Amino acid sequence: MEDTILALLKQKKGGLSFPQIAGSLRVRGRSQTQLRAALKALEKRGAIYKKRDNYFAPPERTVLRGEFLPSTRGFGFVRPQGGGRDDIFIPARHTLGALRGDQVEVTVNEKGKKGKPEGQVIRLIKKGRETLVGVYKERFGQPYLAPFDAAAEEMPISSTGHFSPLDGVIVEVDRDTLAVREVIGRPDDPGVDARVIIKRFGLQPSFSDRASTEAKKVPHRISAQDREGRIDYRDWSTVTIDGETAQDFDDAVSIKKLPSGHYRLGVHIADVSHYVRPGSALDEEAHSRTTSVYFPGLTLPMLPEELSNDLCSLRPRRPRLTVTALLDADAGGRVVKAEFHPSIIRTVERMTYTSVFRILEGDEVERRKHAALVPDFLLMRELAALFRARREEQGSLNFDLLEPELVYQEGRLQGIAAFEANEAHHLIEEFMVAANEAVARFLSEGERPALYRVHPPPGRADIEELRGLLEGFGLRLPKPEKTTSRDLQRVLKLVEGKPEEKIVQFQVLRALRLAAYEPENTGHYGLAKKNYTHFTSPIRRYPDLVVHRALKAALRGGKEDIPGLALLALHCSERERQADAAEKELMEWRIFRFLKARLGEEFTGIIVDIVKAGLVVELEDYFVQGLIPFADLGGDYFHRKSKQLLIGRRSGRRFTLGQRVMVILAAVDPVLRRMTLVPKREGQREPR
Repeated sequence: MEDTILALLKQKKGGLSFPQIAGSLRVRGRSQTQLRAALKALEKRGAIYKKRDNYFAPPERTVLRGEFLPSTRGFGFVRPQGGGRDDIFIPARHTLGALRGDQVEVTVNEKGKKGKPEGQVIRLIKKGRETLVGVYKERFGQPYLAPFDAAAEEMPISSTGHFSPLDGVIVEVDRDTLAVREVIGRPDDPGVDARVIIKRFGLQPSFSDRASTEAKKVPHRISAQDREGRIDYRDWSTVTIDGETAQDFDDAVSIKKLPSGHYRLGVHIADVSHYVRPGSALDEEAHSRTTSVYFPGLTLPMLPEELSNDLCSLRPRRPRLTVTALLDADAGGRVVKAEFHPSIIRTVERMTYTSVFRILEGDEVERRKHAALVPDFLLMRELAALFRARREEQGSLNFDLLEPELVYQEGRLQGIAAFEANEAHHLIEEFMVAANEAVARFLSEGERPALYRVHPPPGRADIEELRGLLEGFGLRLPKPEKTTSRDLQRVLKLVEGKPEEKIVQFQVLRALRLAAYEPENTGHYGLAKKNYTHFTSPIRRYPDLVVHRALKAALRGGKEDIPGLALLALHCSERERQADAAEKELMEWRIFRFLKARLGEEFTGIIVDIVKAGLVVELEDYFVQGLIPFADLGGDYFHRKSKQLLIGRRSGRRFTLGQRVMVILAAVDPVLRRMTLVPKREGQREPR
């Protein structure tokens, strides 16, 4: 009956009343009860809507399938299958109770309230998880689960089984039966937060028995057969440059100045594909995980430690099998020659970013300690600067953003530090980008099947919105169809070192689409590259391992058979985003928990958004955002003048994007990662 009703209403653009529908369908007597039920069902799922006494079929809308991603404020997004378009905003009232990772079907209004696509979940296709994690609560003797997903309402627990959970503990329940499966612990207990995140995101804390057994059987010695067909770089001055706590060393670099004046850069990457063969248990495990996940003090590696921290890791003064990209660059930073081959290396030193940075800054102690390597580092600095200048000339976007770093002392969180990349980080970044680009060009020109790292240009609506926001800062962009990455780069350079730098960077980032893996090489907008892939981190990223196999097959004169390449690209993109979200969520949980001890204290914040509920403010130096509800803005009625300006009608008080404000921390929920702020007290000086 529902399909018949829908077909009828689609024919009648002016809508029909209940009697008209009943008459058209010849429904009489008791059958009208069924008709009313069918109309209610259609209305509930958004297939039709009612206005006054008439029922209407909405205008034809796009129907898509994708993965549901909830926010902490009830609304969510659906990431369409197959990529190729932006995530679709789903208002809180239209989520249909979908939870993180669920595969859903949505109808899409291409021009929603803000001119952007807006959707409604109409069907749950597949559950992302078979269990739910949340806080156990009791009311009047009835146990309830308060799920961590903001889109999910509290639900009664059917059975606690042999468990005896206490109010406030975190539990895992079966999603269908709502019976308790496991009591995880109290939110503040050590390690509980990581266990919760691992369960919520479906991460794998341990390896399968088959993969572990296989890893233990991998020979530790490099045999004569292993060395066959490899170029020997063991007499080259090759180093790794990583963080102080790094264990998995994917990449090493070496450099020489040629008689022609050209630079010869060696980028040597661990040959993981030699040990992890297609169809093996190790490969199945790596494919399933797709990426290593890095939590503070805990790593969930893509490969067992026998490989990730030992056999494949380019540890100092040990022979290791690698794949080398040998790049010759001229004085303009242009790669004029690129060669690729299986190789064997022996790094002479395990360097850290801090140590190399000190050497580049002229630190005499570090220079004496690594005297033989100093000329190489100075040469690397020259080449990296040329690469960066050429990238910027092409329109590449550079976001030198600060990131949070948790500072622990004797196992206790003592504070949050701002991590900023130094020149040594940038040096390695430039070399990895150059190698990735060269490999992508080689594979693309040979029409070899591979995974490419693509970044599509921003959509028209996103650029249009960005233009409006930037005008508030006196910045101009061309019309959307004429805006290029060079225009965005120009805007970013204009605000360097200025108070509005952070908010402008934030808005530009919001306008950009997400990079993803694709079987087609369509270029990387953010890096301004026509060819790009991921080749340099096969220990921790499965796409890099796939690219290594494709490259080695091409060097043998063949083509790697990669079954289901499009599905593989989609899988890798989804798992990467899941890992990123898990890392971000745990980081925020710990920062909010740290702030909970500082309720009532004053902080400096920056207004980063103006939403229906109030002002979204990011606390300076803490990297988390909270809400100042409109009700706490002093009893005034505020008028949203534009997307970046709020004005009090009685007081004339103004709030703008990027404005620094003093706030008091009023409430924090670390588990749900929510924070309520109130404005500073009257009479207190505004921050400069």
